[in-house]
Amino acid sequence: MRRVISVTFLTASILALQIILLPTLNHNTLQAEKKKIILQHADIIEGGETEAGSYRSIIGNVVLLHHNLTLKCDRATNYEQENKIVLTGNVFMTDNTVEIYGENGVYYTDRQTGELIGNVRGRMLDNSLVAKSKKAVVNKTTSQIWLYDDAIAWHDRHQQINGDIILLHLKEVDTSGKHKSIDEIQVHGNAFFAAQDTLSLSPIVYDQLSGKKMVILLNDASKITGITLTTQAESLYHLYNNERKPLGINYSSGDMIRMFFTGGVLKRVKVTGNIEGKQYPESFRGDKKINLAKFAWREKENPFKQQKSLP
Repeated sequence: MRRVISVTFLTASILALQIILLPTLNHNTLQAEKKKIILQHADIIEGGETEAGSYRSIIGNVVLLHHNLTLKCDRATNYEQENKIVLTGNVFMTDNTVEIYGENGVYYTDRQTGELIGNVRGRMLDNSLVAKSKKAVVNKTTSQIWLYDDAIAWHDRHQQINGDIILLHLKEVDTSGKHKSIDEIQVHGNAFFAAQDTLSLSPIVYDQLSGKKMVILLNDASKITGITLTTQAESLYHLYNNERKPLGINYSSGDMIRMFFTGGVLKRVKVTGNIEGKQYPESFRGDKKINLAKFAWREKENPFKQQKSLP
């Protein structure tokens, strides 16, 4: 059996809570108060039966609220027995900290976890970081965002981070618990970091880091305080004296490279295990032949470049 109801914004807001998400409970709850899902808007309501059991769908300009999380899509189908809502078409998730887009996805109501696939892109609302990948997992409970499959992020405009998997961890920045900032970035598999050297305008050059795994620590102002690379670690960075005059380019490799920053500026480098290194003279500045093997500046792929928001 199947039923279809066309509704206006007001009707959807009232009826959908009872007919779609709340077939057995009142007071805007989904199975329990802690799983409360509020439907703010939809154009069409559907309900029916499949071999797996009953389903409830809402279609057209769908807007759902779960605590401080907003979910939008073209169609949402609630599978109550599995505690999941399948999100189809133009999926959008946002809270007070981050917004993320995908083509399709799933939201697990009991775990407060969302999965998005297909042209995934997202950004911090303070514009400290933007990213894209082919798949993402957003876990509200652990304050983590996982980006999978050719994941790439741009931090603080001039810094690019990419690898097989990027994990973002967020922490609260005020007592309200409503606002968070990224305090740690982990990159797993083919980890690479590139930062445009802002002291060199001509030629444009890039400091570069590479390794199997990378951990980046940030302070509350979203400035990098430390970077650690492990396994096949390499670095290439441009040197200056106290008067900010160029001194050449340093290449180092080892089992582990640790970099320490103050105010976002590199202050100290420590290399351990199977150390190798060389110093290039200033004449090599801008020479592409000394770039690390996996270097590629991909700024043109930034989905938010020269945009205020996505449609």
